[in-house]
Amino acid sequence: MFSRRSPRPKSPVLRKAWESLDSGDVPGALRQLRAAGEEQPLGEVALVVRRAADSVGFDDLARAAAALTAEPGRAQALYDFGYACVERDVPYLAIPALRGALRRAEGSLTVLRELVSAYEREGRHGEAVTELARREGTFQDWPDRYLLVFNAVLAGDLELARRQHALLPDPEDSMWQGARERQNRVLERAADAERAGSLDLTDLRGWQYVIGGTVLGTLSPYGFTAGMNGRWAWVQDSPGQCLRGLLRLRALLAAAEVRPRSVSLLPDRDSQILGLAAAEVLGLPAEPFEADRQDTVVVAYDLDGLAVHDGGPELVGSLFGRTPGQVLHAHASCWTDPPAITPDSVGLLHQSVVAPWGEQLAQGPDGGVRRGPADDRPAAEIAAGIVGADPAPDPGDGEGPADDDAGFTAFATAVRDTWLRGDRARVRSAGPVPGSRFA
Repeated sequence: MFSRRSPRPKSPVLRKAWESLDSGDVPGALRQLRAAGEEQPLGEVALVVRRAADSVGFDDLARAAAALTAEPGRAQALYDFGYACVERDVPYLAIPALRGALRRAEGSLTVLRELVSAYEREGRHGEAVTELARREGTFQDWPDRYLLVFNAVLAGDLELARRQHALLPDPEDSMWQGARERQNRVLERAADAERAGSLDLTDLRGWQYVIGGTVLGTLSPYGFTAGMNGRWAWVQDSPGQCLRGLLRLRALLAAAEVRPRSVSLLPDRDSQILGLAAAEVLGLPAEPFEADRQDTVVVAYDLDGLAVHDGGPELVGSLFGRTPGQVLHAHASCWTDPPAITPDSVGLLHQSVVAPWGEQLAQGPDGGVRRGPADDRPAAEIAAGIVGADPAPDPGDGEGPADDDAGFTAFATAVRDTWLRGDRARVRSAGPVPGSRFA
């Protein structure tokens, strides 16, 4: 436990984090540690981390931080601290320690792999590629060359990924077979996406397809040149935007020559509303979701909303594998914290979204902005409003690329042979297209 006499960091930047802990603000202290950068003395960083970990009961991290404070130059202490930071989901704190451990441990593959894991969780795939590539002469095909291909794709370097993939033999250990098959599919999708578009670092639709097999229905018309590249930050959704997403889903199914026989309704209210609207738009009967139903479109408003519903985690788990003829469509998907499973089709990518029937912000009588009440009408009544809405796209700020129906249909046609294959494994990375994140 810490007292007034406990050692305190000398660095002025780290003292700000310490002061946040004085007031009990652990998240604030972690934000200060991130803002401090990676050049701070590791012993002092560990001092702050130990106090933060103690305050929330993370005994493993507190022990590792205490050991690093005592011996900040010891390779094992650096590794143990980095490992604990990755396990406790603060990988940005792990990276400097693991880099230090790697220098002192003479290129240990165990340390290298943990460093790569930290880079991956931070979306720093280019740096993971650099660390792996410089040790190509000593690493193993599984997992190291596999990780090099994986990170090269997510860094946007398909030339390197293909070259290294060609050197990667089939794994002898069956535990890697699923990863091998997923990687094969990624590169097959990349070939289709290259024919469909530019696949440069602004081609959000193309890269979403490459990394996860998701066809992105619409692009945000705001902030494209300001770093959003087709993603939304905060979006107050509308019935018209929901309808536009469903019309893009209909165009996708037609282009891919996929002919579902029903729409499957998930149990959460948001998905019930959108699912009923989808059934009307697609001209299909709506039926309660059953995991083994074939030739159906499963419609979610936002898969994160389903996950917190009673029984939602089990439903999400049942969607991981692919029932023949089943298509999973989510209207909205968070790009900064992707859902537990990857949908086949998604209407829009957001950081934060408010459903059209949720507690939306509106101007009050006094001219101020306030949050209005949620729409508690029956789901079928709200769904009818979606079907009758105006799907015309928001013109936005005029700085983004065209997102017309013809271009979308051409993309869907180009990728149809590699769409709807394999499992729906989560893709934690946002991929190589940069995006501005907001607190």
